[in-house]
Formats: sequence, structure tokens, C-alpha cells
Amino acid sequence: MQGVKIKCGLEIHQMLDTAEKLFCSCPTRLTQDPPHFVFTRRLRLAKSEIGEIDPAALFEYEKGLAYRYECHRDNVCLVEMDEEPPHNMNSEALELALKFSLMIGASIVDEVHVMRKIVIDGSNVSGFQRTSLISLGGSIDVYGKKIGIQTVCLEEDAARKTEEKHEGYVSYKLDRLGIPLIEVATAPDIESPEEAREVALRIGLLLRALGKVKRGLGTIRQDLNISVEGGARIEIKGVQYLDLIPKIVELEIQRQLSLLDIRDELKRRNVKEEDLVFEPVDVTDILRSSQSKVVKKALDSGGVALALKLKGFGGLLGREIQPGRRLGTELADRARYWGGVGGLFHSDELPGYGITKDEVEKIKTRLGVDANDAFILIVDSREKVMRALEAAYERAKEALEGVPEETRAANLDGTTKFMRPRPGSARMYPETDIRPIRITPEYLEELRKNLPEPPEKTLERLMKEYSLPKDMAFQLFSQQQIYFFEEAVKTTGLAPQLIATTLTNTIVSLRRDNIPVENLTEEHLLATFKAVADGKIAKEAIPVVLTEFAKNPDASLEEVLKRAGLERLTIEELREIVRKVIQENREDVSQKGEKSFGKLMGIVMERVRGRIDGAVVAQVLREELKKAISS
Repeated sequence: MQGVKIKCGLEIHQMLDTAEKLFCSCPTRLTQDPPHFVFTRRLRLAKSEIGEIDPAALFEYEKGLAYRYECHRDNVCLVEMDEEPPHNMNSEALELALKFSLMIGASIVDEVHVMRKIVIDGSNVSGFQRTSLISLGGSIDVYGKKIGIQTVCLEEDAARKTEEKHEGYVSYKLDRLGIPLIEVATAPDIESPEEAREVALRIGLLLRALGKVKRGLGTIRQDLNISVEGGARIEIKGVQYLDLIPKIVELEIQRQLSLLDIRDELKRRNVKEEDLVFEPVDVTDILRSSQSKVVKKALDSGGVALALKLKGFGGLLGREIQPGRRLGTELADRARYWGGVGGLFHSDELPGYGITKDEVEKIKTRLGVDANDAFILIVDSREKVMRALEAAYERAKEALEGVPEETRAANLDGTTKFMRPRPGSARMYPETDIRPIRITPEYLEELRKNLPEPPEKTLERLMKEYSLPKDMAFQLFSQQQIYFFEEAVKTTGLAPQLIATTLTNTIVSLRRDNIPVENLTEEHLLATFKAVADGKIAKEAIPVVLTEFAKNPDASLEEVLKRAGLERLTIEELREIVRKVIQENREDVSQKGEKSFGKLMGIVMERVRGRIDGAVVAQVLREELKKAISS
């Protein structure tokens, strides 16, 4: 992909760790407990203040869903339920957003006005999200290159989805709704996948420098805006892992280039929009006796099988555009979202899935499909099939233009899938329940005097204070771990080298062993370090404990220690083990005397590893070995 010109920008959403939510006095605390009560709403589509309808909002509205909201009395009030007007903006959250703006040299607005952003996917009970522009401009420095910052906003977080399995409604929990977020949007100045990661790292470190930000999976989210020359601007939502960013950018470049190649091939085949006609054909009778489990289940439930010819698309629906994803997958995504079906079959993958060659030939004959043509097939209720086929048909027409603008969701393997149409400009209107907030020069000057230490200064200070090797310090920096490292050292009193080694080498080693280290939170790490500091486990047990936490992230420390068999040994229990090992190796001891220490130490450590400190083992072994030699 060298030589490919791209434009890429980032939107970073950082959850703040303020005492209260943005527009009420509820605490910013999440809970896993069952809800105290629930209520259900349906959201209606509203026009913007200039009378236009946002396409993304229309998309969600046409799903016709109801929304079920789960509430807890200790972190949800009438504001979240949209039964009471919002309170004044949280001054603590506003101060953090202003400080960040000053740190990047942005131009801060004279007055902060709260706006409503139309969102009717159910994640906001009111049908809109409250957001405020804090500053414009500014920049960050990444390896000597200036990356522009377009806007810094302060907004409320959305409710978190808990279930969408039931037909007709989606469930949300309201504990997260209203927690303050800082949104940082960069200019499209990023020119490579690796640079995208470095920009996200730099912004993340600046946000962490503020101190009062929430930490852990889901508390910072990165959205990417990517386009290649000749392609289109694609918004990719919900990237939670920093190291996944380069891969997502790289695979989106691949996807857009592949779609442009498909467009060019369609042009060479002289396929025009008028050649694609929406005329679904019923092929239920052909598939009535099909051995395909998917087809059989749908038809036995009263469904129908409808097929649609796509002139000139032969061989293109099966063309790979990302690993494991093809143009046919793009059509299937649209069919799922608009029609609610499980997916679709296309001629490039048939015969297959239980559909025979004879059945495929009969369908081709009925549709009048030639060698250069393709067809898509959907089996479900007639209403769903018609909606799904039309959505897939519209996506096929977009292939004639190349890359359609849309919002996509990030997958864990770096690929993406269709999420919804890109939002337009007709989604914002003023919030009339909250007064504007005047930002005075005097207030900004006071904030400027108390800005946090820049990340680079923190890195230099940590290297000096804790005698960290340069390569290890930079590894902590590149993994956004410098602030947690210092917190862990101060909280536990453990040796800085031990904590730094765990955060760098140990985690990397576990990842190489396919341990799901992405499940590890800072709480898991702190609990492990405290267990070492309190003498509950030896430092040698850290990899074992972290492995168990990674595999069982909801387990307590006590449960993890029990699973790992790491109950603490007493000195007397250790002496018994040491004496037994000496007895088992008495011939070596009698021949080599104290020189047998190394071999014995290895055997004892193998039996007690993680249950008691190695230095204690060495001391007891020396004592018992001396007794054995002299007796």
C-alpha cells in the first residue's frame, strides 16, 4: 500500500472521573447489580431547527424498535429518565475540558452553549445527546509533526446496551448515561496507520495527565475517519484498543482500494445503473425440497425464497475486500440491518451451504442469469425478504460509484462492518433548558497556572526518580502506562523495577502465550501488586495470578489465588518441603555439600513457586542444608 494517499482523522472520547454526572448530581459509578426498576419508551423522529431530517436518525427510526431502560436508584434520577430538566453543567467537568484545551493551545470559546444532537438509537432516553463546544484549533506534536485539533467538546455519555436479542426492543442500562466525556477531534492530518496510533497515544496521555479520567476498557474510545484518494470518508466507531488502530486503518485502506477496483471492473463491463433492475423473483418452489438447513427452517416456518439478478456482477460478489469479508458480505450487512434477516446467499458462493448445483442452475435459468451476471438469494418472511433485498440492491448500485459514505463498526480482528448511514449536518439544535456559561479571561488565567505536567516531563521525572532504564520507560510511555506505574509504586510500595517489568515484559509474554490480557484492568494489576506487598503471594506468582485474572476477569483475588493453588505457605510448611527435598537428594548432598545448593533450590522453587518469596526459600534452604551436612 506504499504510495497510497490517505486522509485520516481521529475522534477520542474520554470518560471523566468526576464526582457527579454532567447535568445532575448522580455519581459517575457503574453497577453490575440487577436493576431496581425498568421502563420502556419509543422514540420519535424530529427535524432539526432548519427543518431537515438526519439520515442516521431516519435509519434508526425506521427500525421501529422500543427501548427498555434498566435503572438503579443510587446512580439514576429523573434527569436520566427525561422526566426532569437538566441541572447546571458540572463545573468540575468543564474545568477539565478547559485545561485540556489550554494544554493543546486551542482557542477557547467566550461562552459555552449546550446543544442537542439527535440520537434515536435508544442510547439516550430523550432522543438526543447534550454536547458543548469548548474550543477550536490547537495542535499536538507527534515526532516533530504538528497534528491539528479541530474541536474539543464536552458531552454526556450514552446509556450502555445490555441486550438486543428480543424481537422488537433493545435493553439499556442508565448508569452510564450522563457521565461527562471529553471529545477531541483531530484534523485529517494523519497520513499512515502507524501515525494514527501515535496521535491516539499522544492525546490519550494528555487526557490521562488531567488526573480525573476513568480508566479501563470502554472508558476511552477512538473513532476513525478514513478516506483514500478517489474513495469516500468512512467513520469507524468504537475502537477500544490502541494497538488495533494501525490494523484498522490498513484494512480500511485495503477495503476502499478493493471497492475502487470493483467499480473499475464494472465500468469495463459497461454496467450502468439502469442495468440493475429491482425485480425479485420467487424461487420458493425450486428450494422447497432443499437440504440446506437455513432454507428448510425458513420455508417450514412459512417463509419464502426470493432471488434478485445483478447484471454484470458475476465473480465480483465473491471478491475479497478485507480478510474474510467480500463484496457479498457488504450486501449481507445491509440486508441484516434494514431487513432484519440472518444474511443472504450469492451466486459466487453457490453451490454450497446445502444448496445444490442443480438448484443453482434452475434459479439462474429462471432469472435469466448469464456468465457475467450474479444473483442474491434471501429466505425469510416475505416482508423481511423484500426489505432486505431492496437494501442489498441499493448497496449493489453503490458499487458502481466505488466507496459509499457510511458509519462502520470495528471488529476485533481489525475488519469493519456496516453500522448505519453517516450522520448529516441536520442533527444539532440548541438546548433551551441550560443557560450559556461565560468563560472569562481571568478564569482561564487561573487555570493556566495549574496545568498538569506534560507527559514528556513526567517520563523524564520517572526515569530519574525511579532509576528506570530508558527502553523500559519508553515502553511504559508508548503503552500509556506511565501514570498507572507511578500510582502502583506509591500505592503498594513495591520495587519500581518489579512493577515496570510486569507492565512491560510480563504482559507481553502472556500475550504471546495467547492469554487474553485485554481483559486485565488496572484494578486487577493493583490487586496483584498489593497481594505481593502484603505477603499473600510471592513476586514469582505474578504471571500466574494475572493469567487467572485474564481468564476470569470477574473473579475476586481470593478466588483467583484458590484457582491457581497459591495459598500462602508458612515458614514451617516451607521447612517441611525443604527437608523432604534434601532427604530425596541425600546422595548429592553428601557428595557435594554446599555446592548442591543450586540444584536443591531449583527443585524447591518448582514446588513452592508463587506461594512464598524466593529469598525466604533460599534462607531456609541454607539453614536446613547446613544442618544436614553437619549431622
